[in-house]
Amino acid sequence: MNRVLVLLNQLNDWKPYYESNSIMTVSDYLKYKPNSKESKLIINLSNDYSYNSEGYYCSLLAQARGHKIIPGVDVINKLESGTGIRMDSNLHKLCYQWIQKEQIQENTWYLNIYFGTCKEKGLERIARFIFDNYPAPILKVGLNTRQRNQIESIQALSLKDLSNEEQDFFAEALDNFNKKIWRTPRSPKHSRYNLAIYYDPQEKFPPSNKKALNKFVDIAKKMDVNAELITEEDRIRLMEFDALFIRATTSLNHLTFQLSQKARQHDMVVIDDPLSIIRCTNKVYLNELLEREKIPIPVSRLIFRSNNNTFDEIAACVGSPFIVKIPDGSFSHGMHKVTDEAGFKKAADTLFEKSAILLVQEYIPTEFDWRIGVLNGEALYACKYYMAKNHWQIYNHGVKGGNQSGLVDTLPLYQVPGNVIRTALKATSLIGKGLYGVDLKVINNKAVVIEINDNPSIDHGIEDTILGDELYYRIINYFVRSLELKSR
Repeated sequence: MNRVLVLLNQLNDWKPYYESNSIMTVSDYLKYKPNSKESKLIINLSNDYSYNSEGYYCSLLAQARGHKIIPGVDVINKLESGTGIRMDSNLHKLCYQWIQKEQIQENTWYLNIYFGTCKEKGLERIARFIFDNYPAPILKVGLNTRQRNQIESIQALSLKDLSNEEQDFFAEALDNFNKKIWRTPRSPKHSRYNLAIYYDPQEKFPPSNKKALNKFVDIAKKMDVNAELITEEDRIRLMEFDALFIRATTSLNHLTFQLSQKARQHDMVVIDDPLSIIRCTNKVYLNELLEREKIPIPVSRLIFRSNNNTFDEIAACVGSPFIVKIPDGSFSHGMHKVTDEAGFKKAADTLFEKSAILLVQEYIPTEFDWRIGVLNGEALYACKYYMAKNHWQIYNHGVKGGNQSGLVDTLPLYQVPGNVIRTALKATSLIGKGLYGVDLKVINNKAVVIEINDNPSIDHGIEDTILGDELYYRIINYFVRSLELKSR
């Protein structure tokens, strides 16, 4: 049986399309007795998803059989109940401008979406957004053009509802959705699992360099795991995989979080999981959590845009100079060291444009920060990240012609002070069981947590200096063991 199956009410429904041995009737799928270890993507194109119909039960049984299914029962129920979604202001504006440009006159205008794509140039982001919330093969979305394009209705369409032109676009969308599987000949021996490694080729400070990404793919292959590097263009293919490893800097209002949520909703093993992203990417949340659990952190204070904050008042609390941070900054961005009222006012005015709350912390000068990599509650690697030359941070973004970073030493774990590792493990126990990087400073033999990263650096030639290929093996093995526990 093929890894990808398209389910139809009747095989004749496929007549307008190229012949394929990847189609099956919904009735045959219901009678099918699957191999418990097989991993499949099921595309349910039944004409009827209504409750207790054969189409409904195909989606229900696919989930029970451990298959990836589109649409899932939860999506079918959402479509039946009419549960709506709201577009954010940017999508509203984009849609409104397109409607005006095309001079749409109808009170309700309908947009067809095929696997997250549409034939209307300029509305691709709208189509992806709706598909992310309603992952179904074909959707018909009603937009109320008199209320700035409010989503009025979302319903599933079947193949028989499509015109000849729409059938052509659907076939292309389906082909793109499964391009890896449909176009690439597969060897007789299938990998145990399929792992998606998401990265952003345009990112300036990616958490893994290209050599490290290739190492993950190579080591996975040796472990009988098919690991594939995917980008934003491949987001609609996410359900082809059993697990997701995010190797791009995460943020709550970002595609990385959306992918993490979608993976978790479809019962995939994922690093970074949504909860870890929520807990780690916001320094305000993290500061409150660590303080409550009595884990050593720098003396800290929150300041608010609505208050009249002064340098002297804050310095009396945390000392001078001090650091002002935006809650969701990364790689030393969104941080200012201030030494007087003028510097504080300039930093606050800049950062308050991005956030209503800022975090102020005491300045703790050290030659280096410890970074302890933690996986599944165990220390994985240890590094000393030194400050950039003549700068107080690891990264100096003010260097002309680029960015300068400090040197890095990677050490065996036995050379790390015991209190540093103990504090790092205690801190990550509050977050989860995934992959984390804990930044700490040691002051008077006391380990102080600066922050916890849900998406720590794994660069070839740096973090893997001590363990070598073993580092990649342990991370891939985490996915394998998690998937094996699920299958049991």
